Amino acid sequence: MKFNELDLNDNVLEAIYHMGFENATPIQEQAIPHILKNTDLLACAQTGTGKTAAFILPILHKLTGKEDTSINTLILVPTRELAVQIEQEIQGLSYFVSVGSVAIYGGGDGQKWEDQKSSLVQGTDIVVATPGKLLSHMMQGYVDFSQLEHLVLDEADKMLDMGFAEDIERIISYTPKKRQTLLFSATMPNKIKNLANKILLNPVEIALSISKPAAGVSQNIYLTVDNNKNNLLKHILDQRPDYTSIIIFTSQKSKVHEIVYFLRKAGYKATEGVSSNLEQEQREEVLRGFRSKRTRILVATDVMSRGIDIKEINMVINYDAPRDAEDYVHRIGRTARANTKGEAYTLINEKDLPKLARIERLIEAEVPRLAYPESMGTAPDWTISSKPAGSGQSGKRKKKPFFKRNKPSQA
Repeated sequence: MKFNELDLNDNVLEAIYHMGFENATPIQEQAIPHILKNTDLLACAQTGTGKTAAFILPILHKLTGKEDTSINTLILVPTRELAVQIEQEIQGLSYFVSVGSVAIYGGGDGQKWEDQKSSLVQGTDIVVATPGKLLSHMMQGYVDFSQLEHLVLDEADKMLDMGFAEDIERIISYTPKKRQTLLFSATMPNKIKNLANKILLNPVEIALSISKPAAGVSQNIYLTVDNNKNNLLKHILDQRPDYTSIIIFTSQKSKVHEIVYFLRKAGYKATEGVSSNLEQEQREEVLRGFRSKRTRILVATDVMSRGIDIKEINMVINYDAPRDAEDYVHRIGRTARANTKGEAYTLINEKDLPKLARIERLIEAEVPRLAYPESMGTAPDWTISSKPAGSGQSGKRKKKPFFKRNKPSQA
């Protein structure tokens, strides 16, 4: 479906076309008509499906011609990176619509706080915020949500995973009961359904491609021992000298510096690392360099997996398996966005085999295993099996995976 079939006004359509978009994604096609009708929405859609524009576009449509500076829309998100990303997207899509916005998040200096306070005191149309920092401002008594018409919870599952449930409910208690509430989540566990039952009124439910990687991602796995990870990393990178945008994810902040040091020493000069150890301005500068292609390789932690919205990322490498299977989908979802192609490689050691089992159960597919390059010998040969039920076990009892080493590593 084309955007001009979605009853959006000319100013919004002009901004869409100015940014080079013409056709709506499935989540946009399904969500926009309901949001325009002021219906509450419970939407399950993963990163990379265009869900940000799915709620921003109809809200901008409704804000066209608004003259006062009251806070009309509050968008709650789990991370500062996502807050910045969404606020930047609002700025781009509101180019032909007179709408103001501000991102509220932690990690800045005293001047950042004062700038955020000024925007909240004076009023702005759209506030994008992380729950903790927004509450800090609200407790000072100058945040007025009395005119709020739209409340959006984006990446709601991640916010609950990060422990923001009480903060979210406290924030919502300060908003008008008569409002439109939109809840977007990549997964739909019971805790999300419980939250939806509390804050949504007769919502329309939309579920798209729950926890499945984009079709354009070529997924591969190397079974390896820790001592061979850097060699495999170099091998993968050397096979793709033409790639200009690569992300390497690790689950440990301490590993970011080690990987960056190894890569720079190996000759990959345009390499930077980003994690929560950096100050916010430093993180934003690193991302600006990656977005502008000054930085070719970005090493990042999982906190960035849902907060990097950069087009044309060629390849994602998982230096280790993420703690949660869902994060695997979000990591590799950085590539192959908007119907493009991309590659994803994951380095799995023996202790990560249970995580691999959970990933493959989640995506309902086995990820292909690759052989080592000849110069590195033979890769470990581990298999994941189902443990037979023991004597006296109920036939209804779920089988637990166990891991068997077929032969020792010769690497």
